[in-house]
Amino acid sequence: MPTNTNTLFSQPSWRLTGKSVDASLTVLGGHLAPVTFNLRGKKIQPFAIAPWHSEKLDPATPTILRVLRGDFFCFPFGGNTRPFKKEQHPVHGQTANDPWTLESSSRIDDAVSLHCSMLTTIRPARIDKFIILRDRETALYQKHIISGASGPMNLGHHACIQFPDSPRSGLISTSPCDFRQVWIEPTESPEARGYSALLPASSFKNLHRVNTVFHSTPADLSRFPARRGYEDIVININKPAPKLAWTAITFPRQRYAFIALKDPRILQSTLLWHSNGGRHYAPWNGRHVNVLGVEDITSFFHTGLAESARPNALTNLGIPTCLKLSPRQPTIVNYIMAVAAIPPRFDHVARVVREKDHITLLSQSGKIARTRVNVDFLFSSD
Repeated sequence: MPTNTNTLFSQPSWRLTGKSVDASLTVLGGHLAPVTFNLRGKKIQPFAIAPWHSEKLDPATPTILRVLRGDFFCFPFGGNTRPFKKEQHPVHGQTANDPWTLESSSRIDDAVSLHCSMLTTIRPARIDKFIILRDRETALYQKHIISGASGPMNLGHHACIQFPDSPRSGLISTSPCDFRQVWIEPTESPEARGYSALLPASSFKNLHRVNTVFHSTPADLSRFPARRGYEDIVININKPAPKLAWTAITFPRQRYAFIALKDPRILQSTLLWHSNGGRHYAPWNGRHVNVLGVEDITSFFHTGLAESARPNALTNLGIPTCLKLSPRQPTIVNYIMAVAAIPPRFDHVARVVREKDHITLLSQSGKIARTRVNVDFLFSSD
């Protein structure tokens, strides 16, 4: 069990090792990567690590960009360029930038766990982070408990998935959604040395056909990497029932699927950030390619707390973009990420069926895959 840190990709990190998963968490910002899943003898590492991790960067570079990797918890989520009342938060909040404190690590029965904490000061709160690995499961469980805070807050997870350098090699699908839309402005602008391909503010029924600025050429967002040289953001508003919501990415050639599982009553939306070399300013310099942000959130897109706490284009549709925090009742955010082996000709995940001690993945082609996951964890307050 970790009591000291090891430097991995230039960041001091705690390492948590189970029989099926090996995970590292950075002290700064609590970024979760690298993570290795041992899947039937194959070593699967689905998370991206920014290519500039060992470079000397401009001193003004935010901590979050120095560390950028894997999955991290955002409190609040988004750019936060505008203050909310007297609160001026950094990009994705203190939880994604400041140092965490290790509280404990342990093995109990068939599970290993790591517990760390942070006292936030911009919005006073205590946040306890728990990471749990279970033997015989290629799954990673996270619990964040927010105590002592009050007022509106947008928050969520920000996983960065690294795709193979092969066009359209990953197949993306989500659980049913009530609403889907491209970010209302261009994600990037040429005058700032950035480029976007999707048509701003356009809504769409599914990921397979989305309007672009190239009016005669729609985009298929269910396949990635695509649109090299562009950065784009879309939001998917999950149906609140049934309780289980998911995003799945199938890698047919690598014979596995990545699945993110959540309670949509807590994390209302899934924002997909298609990062494929469209930012040509430092430290990006066109190098951040083949990365998909799978960002399970309650937020007004990626803007920040100020925009999410006030009326906006989503709240006008009856879609919540903040949670209401109370110092009398902790807010618990549970989250699961897992990988599953898939058979030949398994394509897009069409359904995820919750079973007693596992989930069953049904593909559009009719193929089936299963993996052990305790879905009850998502709804636990323990």
